[in-house]
Amino acid sequence: QVQLVESGGGLVQPGGSLRLSCAASGSIFSIYAMDWYRQAPGKLRELVADIGSGGGTNYADSVKGRFTISRDNAKKTVYLQMNSLKPEDTAVYYCHVKHSSNWGQGTQVTVSS
Repeated sequence: QVQLVESGGGLVQPGGSLRLSCAASGSIFSIYAMDWYRQAPGKLRELVADIGSGGGTNYADSVKGRFTISRDNAKKTVYLQMNSLKPEDTAVYYCHVKHSSNWGQGTQVTVSS
């Protein structure tokens, strides 16, 4: 079982930036593909971005060109750099081990003036 702890959320103005971090426990983090999901109030949880064990990435159309997912296997951490934030990016953001039931507790991101 992998434990995931997210951090880095907060309140930011439109156009601003945040970087989310997800620290994982376990000794074999490097073999896991990792995801970032988000869930806004009243909406379904949606996939934002994923990164494979080899570093390949995919993004939801809504965040392409604005968000960047990355990983540091030595630190057992996956990141989500979010730039040019919009009010519609407001949600709880969750870290997830792909194809597993391992989820973090979530971190709130609020984009508002």
